[in-house]
Amino acid sequence: MDKTVVLGKAKAYRDYTARNLGAMIQVPGYSTTEKERVLLLKKLCEEAGMEDVHIDGLGSLLGRVGNGPKKLIFDAHIDTVGVGDPSQWKTPPHSGIVKDGLVHGRGATDQLGGAASMITAARILKESNYAGRFSVWFAFTVLEEDCDGLCWKYLIEEEKFVPDFAVSTEPTSCRLYRGHRGRMEIQIDIKGISCHGSAPERGDSAAYKAARAALSIEKLNEALKPDDDNFLGKGTITVSQIRVHGPSQCAVPDQAMLYCDRRLTWGEDDVLAIAQVEKALADAGVKDFTVKMPEYAQPAYTGTLYTQELYFPTWKIPADHVLVESGVDAYRGLYGKAPVVDKWTFSTNCVSICGRHKIPCIGFGPGDENQAHAPNEVNRVDDLEICAAFYASLPYSLEKRV
Repeated sequence: MDKTVVLGKAKAYRDYTARNLGAMIQVPGYSTTEKERVLLLKKLCEEAGMEDVHIDGLGSLLGRVGNGPKKLIFDAHIDTVGVGDPSQWKTPPHSGIVKDGLVHGRGATDQLGGAASMITAARILKESNYAGRFSVWFAFTVLEEDCDGLCWKYLIEEEKFVPDFAVSTEPTSCRLYRGHRGRMEIQIDIKGISCHGSAPERGDSAAYKAARAALSIEKLNEALKPDDDNFLGKGTITVSQIRVHGPSQCAVPDQAMLYCDRRLTWGEDDVLAIAQVEKALADAGVKDFTVKMPEYAQPAYTGTLYTQELYFPTWKIPADHVLVESGVDAYRGLYGKAPVVDKWTFSTNCVSICGRHKIPCIGFGPGDENQAHAPNEVNRVDDLEICAAFYASLPYSLEKRV
C-alpha cells in the first residue's frame, strides 16, 4: 500500500483511535473480569470491518482482515491492573479523557493503546481491500496481568490457533523490540521447631532460617550473569514476600515462606533457577526447606479454568530475522528512517508465543513502559497514530520476504 494512503488514513482516524481508547478505559476490565470490555471491543471490531469476530473459550476476542494462507497476528492484552490509591490520580482512573494530545486513565498505555491502534489498522486494511498472502488477525487477550501468555498457551494448545508471525502491541515508545527476559515465581517453604518464647534455645527458629535464606538470595542475585551478547542483560532474583508463623506471639516460629521474583536471561530456565536457589540456601546453612514453582489456577470470566506453572520462558529473535527486517522496512517506508531496535524490561505474552511455542515475535506499541501500573497513566495520541500506520503497513512489508 502506498505510504501516503496509510499515513493519510492513520491521520484521518486519529480522533477515532483516541475515542476508542477512551471508551475502553471507561469500562473497567481486570484479570478474570474482562467480559464487558470484551463485548465493547467486539462491537468496535465489527464496526471496523473485521471478519470472523469471535470469543474463544477463555474469553479472548479475535477478528481478522484478509484471507491469505499465512497468519500474522497482532496481540493486545485488554485486562489491566487495579487502580491502587485513588488519591494519587489527578484525573479519575477510568475517565478516558482525551486532553492536550493525551488519553488519560488506567490501561491507556498498558495495554489498551495498542488495542485501539489495532482496530484502526484493521479499518485501514479493510478499506484498502487488503487481499495479500496473510490472514491478518487481531487478538484482544485476557488474563495477562495475572499470568503472562496463558491466553496464548490456550489458543495454541487447546484451540489449535497457531500463527506464523506475531506482533505484541505492548508499549515500546514506538520502537521495535525483539526480545525480553523471561520470569518465574519461586516459593521457598522452611520448617523450624517451635518452643516457648521464654526459652528460644529449645527450638529451631524458622524466622532466623528465613533471614539467612533472604540474605543468600541477595547474594545469589549479585552473582547472576548477563546473556552472551548482553542484549537482554543479567538475570535477577529478589525476595518479594516473607511470612513467618508459629503457635503464638510467645513462641519460636516453626514455619516460614519466602516468595521470589526471578527474571531469566537467555540460557536460563526454571530447572537452573530452582537448583541455584537450593544451592544458595544450602550454602548458607539453611536446613529443612523445599523450593517449588507455584501454579496459576483462577477461572476466566467465561468460567473456564485453565492452569499452568508460573514459568514464563525467555525469548529473543536475531536482528536479521525476517520479521525484524520487515518491521524495520515498514517503519522506514513510512517515516524515512529506521526505528530504534531494542527490548522490553518487563514481560509480555511473547513468553508463550515465542518463548514457549517458538513462533517469531516482535514488539511495537504506543506509550512508554514506565507508564505501566503507575498512577496518572497516559498515552500519546501521536503514538496511537504512528502505531496504526505501522500495523497496517507491516503485512505488505512482510510479504516481500516470505
